[in-house]
Amino acid sequence: MINFSEVRETNAMIQRENLDVRTITMGISLLDCIDGDLTRLCERIREKILRSAGDLVRTGEDISREYGIPIVNKRISVTPIALVGAGACRSSEDFVQIARTLDRAAREVGVNFLGGYSALVSKGITGADRLLIESIPQALSETEIVCSSVNVGSTKTGIDMDAVRMMGTIIRRTAEATADRDSIGCAKLVVFCNAPDDNPFMAGAFHGVTEADRVLNIGVSGPGVVKKALESVRGEDFEVLCETVKKTAFKITRVGQLVAREASERLGVPFGIIDLSLAPTPAVGDSVADILCEMGLETAGGPGTTAALALLNDQVKKGGLMASSYVGGLSGAFIPVSEDRGMIHAARTGALTLEKLEAMTCVCSVGLDMIAIPGSTPDTTIAGIIADEMAIGMINQKTTAVRLIPVIGKEVGEEAQFGGLLGYAPIMPVSTVRCDGFVNRRGRIPAPVHSFKN
Repeated sequence: MINFSEVRETNAMIQRENLDVRTITMGISLLDCIDGDLTRLCERIREKILRSAGDLVRTGEDISREYGIPIVNKRISVTPIALVGAGACRSSEDFVQIARTLDRAAREVGVNFLGGYSALVSKGITGADRLLIESIPQALSETEIVCSSVNVGSTKTGIDMDAVRMMGTIIRRTAEATADRDSIGCAKLVVFCNAPDDNPFMAGAFHGVTEADRVLNIGVSGPGVVKKALESVRGEDFEVLCETVKKTAFKITRVGQLVAREASERLGVPFGIIDLSLAPTPAVGDSVADILCEMGLETAGGPGTTAALALLNDQVKKGGLMASSYVGGLSGAFIPVSEDRGMIHAARTGALTLEKLEAMTCVCSVGLDMIAIPGSTPDTTIAGIIADEMAIGMINQKTTAVRLIPVIGKEVGEEAQFGGLLGYAPIMPVSTVRCDGFVNRRGRIPAPVHSFKN
């Protein structure tokens, strides 16, 4: 039972330390919508989304009002569209028509993002996969709230380098298609290794084929709460530091568990998982980088950053696992540059570089996230950065991702503005050393030896 002291403590977290439930994401299977006729397919997709998620936003708002817990986003994830549209789509434009349908349906139910305009190509690319991937620039430029992801590698299958090379070009084309808006289309596009089926966070969410027909996944967040807790143990040893993070993560997850239980009961939709990720925002006091500084770093990116992030990530998971039996998604600590005021400051001053961020991704939840780079960056260089990040995920048996934004028309020293939770970011320098000969090879990088466990 939650006692009165815990209630007061939770209220303080919400009012002064930016504690929130970052998202309620309803996963919806579209497998029963599959049809060989594109018009009928789109009609069935729209009907399924409206029927399944029609009460999602209202329910979230009711729970938020009744319990006093901010629920920032209500979202939808769907079955990877490359699978759903394979029988009906004969061209990239056909897939774009599905994207428009998803955008309209999501707007009708009132959610802020819909994820699942996705393809899973870690071992090979089908004709439908290729058409969907080629359609991404147009789809993301013509829709507002549709998000896309492509899984190009896994520990079990290796890395499909043909897909990696293709995504280097697709990211650049997406940037060009939305150049008038600081290339914001790329902020809605993620390239994954080891993508989870139950991730509630955008832009990488999709509803995996092993999931139920409908499911609710909750994403909790509270960087400000963790930082405030660590202020009370300044100068203490690592045992005290770790225990403080762990206990705080437990309390944050309890809030998510409450919301998950209520939403599941009211909507009549099974509860899936709670994602424990500490997801920052550009708001003051809501920064993962500030947590690292509270641990004793002068700024994020300096010596000790990777160790501090590893500690934070591990203790968040340990605390959250004790608060819920169903923890999943990504879970840990996000390090998106544009969405974290402390990371933005570190990047501006040069303390945080792309190379340091890559090292940090070995121990964080995801990877190179919301990083603005020069618009002149070659697509082969983008592909090389993707390949490096996919290798980290494959070898370390963890999810890694890349969300790079080559901002067309802007160079190092300038700034990109994305707005809202997506924030703003300085354009970070990228190595000018070329990798064309490597990324232009065909085929796959094989799975590592430790992947064979059958």
